[in-house]
Amino acid sequence: MVLQAVLLDFNGVIINDEPLHQTLIQDLLLEENLRPSLETYQQVCLGRTDRACITDLWQRQGRVVTEAQLNKLLDRKATRYREALTTLEKLPLYPGLEDVIYQVRAAQLKLAVVSGARLSEIEAVLSLAGVADYVHTIVSGDDLSVAASKPAPDGYLLAIQRLNQQFPALHLTPGECLAVEDSFAGLEAARRAGVPVVGVAHAFPYHMIHRRADWAIDHLYELSLEWLQPYYANQPLPSSPPEKSLPS
Repeated sequence: MVLQAVLLDFNGVIINDEPLHQTLIQDLLLEENLRPSLETYQQVCLGRTDRACITDLWQRQGRVVTEAQLNKLLDRKATRYREALTTLEKLPLYPGLEDVIYQVRAAQLKLAVVSGARLSEIEAVLSLAGVADYVHTIVSGDDLSVAASKPAPDGYLLAIQRLNQQFPALHLTPGECLAVEDSFAGLEAARRAGVPVVGVAHAFPYHMIHRRADWAIDHLYELSLEWLQPYYANQPLPSSPPEKSLPS
């Protein structure tokens, strides 16, 4: 067995935009006279699709949202997100993204994004960041029902299915992939899909991520695919990963 594909989460791994999502969703809720607490937002929304997040927040407030209402809310939020991106002087990408993509390309691996974000949001960021051409497939929140969103494994399994359809000779299995996640829901989704997972302590303390992941790092730029390669060959890993400094 060898490592053949890297599957990246989006919000909280590629881009540091969780505060923006929180603000946009809270604004939507305020317009509907709903005021969930920060704790409730983090519990319900981190790592999950906007569809699942808004649906659950509505239900916790004793409200019912119809499919038509939900689609309008999601469209409003996605439009405001894209508009907000254009006002930023610099995209809040996590340091190390370019290096991760370089490592993937150098090792001739496939790269996918597996996220609960809307496809339009993911494509906008990848395009503005200049890395869209390096991503072979995207599984977004538009592909997943509420029940199928993280922590369900469906997104990861769909990404593997799409990569196999795109590259028939690949014969990719979950054990030949590496997921990179920052949320509890995302880590659980990868584990349930049978995908080895690195947890990045961007959203939660390192010790909490470490308990739920196969491996944990503090920052994306610390990810070393070369260090992890022996695992996929059923060989012991070196005692410690190489030290990597913050990119300039």
